[in-house]
Amino acid sequence: MRRTVFDEDHETFRKTLRAFIEAEVVPHYQEWFEAGIVPKEFYGKLAELGIFGIEVPEEYGGAGIDSFKYAAIQYEETARAGVTFGGSGVHVALCLPYLLKLGTKEQLEAWMPGFVSGETMFAIAMTEPGTGSDLAGMRTTAKRSDDGDHYVLNGAKTFITGGVNADRVIVCARTAPPLENDRRYGISLFVVDTASEGYQVGRKLDKIGLRTSDTAELSFTDVKVPAFNLLGEENQGFSYLGQNLPQERLGIAYGAYAQAAAAVRFAKEYTQQRTVFGKEVASFQNTKFELAACQAKVDAAQAVADRALEALDAGELTPAEAASAKLFCTEVASEVIDRCLQLHGGYGYMNEYPIARLYADARVNRIYGGTSEVMKMIIAKSMGL
Repeated sequence: MRRTVFDEDHETFRKTLRAFIEAEVVPHYQEWFEAGIVPKEFYGKLAELGIFGIEVPEEYGGAGIDSFKYAAIQYEETARAGVTFGGSGVHVALCLPYLLKLGTKEQLEAWMPGFVSGETMFAIAMTEPGTGSDLAGMRTTAKRSDDGDHYVLNGAKTFITGGVNADRVIVCARTAPPLENDRRYGISLFVVDTASEGYQVGRKLDKIGLRTSDTAELSFTDVKVPAFNLLGEENQGFSYLGQNLPQERLGIAYGAYAQAAAAVRFAKEYTQQRTVFGKEVASFQNTKFELAACQAKVDAAQAVADRALEALDAGELTPAEAASAKLFCTEVASEVIDRCLQLHGGYGYMNEYPIARLYADARVNRIYGGTSEVMKMIIAKSMGL
């Protein structure tokens, strides 16, 4: 079926990005994988390519393109090559929407130049040890000074993607106790400079997948945060966190579909090259049937992801629709990647093969951004159940 979601400009960007990945990422990726982190200098190269500024308004040094389609192409092309761009995805996909929606003109003038150039990498810190998805239960506090000049931040965060390389982190903290009838009240967002006294990066967490994406524990001990760095209104942070969820979940859905498509490509290439009993593995009926079934599922996932992408760009994607796209695409990816790994045999279990890394990377899709179980609850509620 003819695909209509991307135009000529998008495809030109795709060609440029594919060439960049082949030249600047693939040759170094094994080294990054073993180190468990992407070198910070690489982010400067992404910035030179214009990756960080696509959706940033022109007045702040960006291209001013209000579309998620360029991000979608990045999901497709990195998956196709079996690589990732480390923690930089959080910089753009998660942090930028909060900055653009909540930042004042003065804040954006101060922060956006470094954001676009890659000199100031952003991360976002929500999850805390012991609270998991229950953000209303967070214990990190930010108490305003008597003169109103600054806040004093204390607490800890975990599972912070990009936390090692970050220069500024959007930190969620309690500025007031929860109300009896609203435990979500009292949370605020702050842009915190990682060079601040009392700010500490703890362990770089050892994950089974997304190895090149640095994920860290953070702690704050009497960290002074200027009042200027309050993002949005005080005590309204929880409502802000929900505003970006449809885009975040679509991003996960799109990435999952792209991973499934890449898995089929890897399996097809491998089975055409590998011989068993004197015949190409691809020539066996079981291989053909497995790949055909996987391709059909990828086609369906692509249709769902593309439709949701169009809805997001049109400002029409609902939380329930985003949840549905995420649930479907991540479940499809899980099944397809598993079946494609099986076609690799023992080599599919070796990290030197992209299908093995893809298998581990994709597992988190059904956890972060809201688990599959949470997605089902959202969808069920939209059905009136």
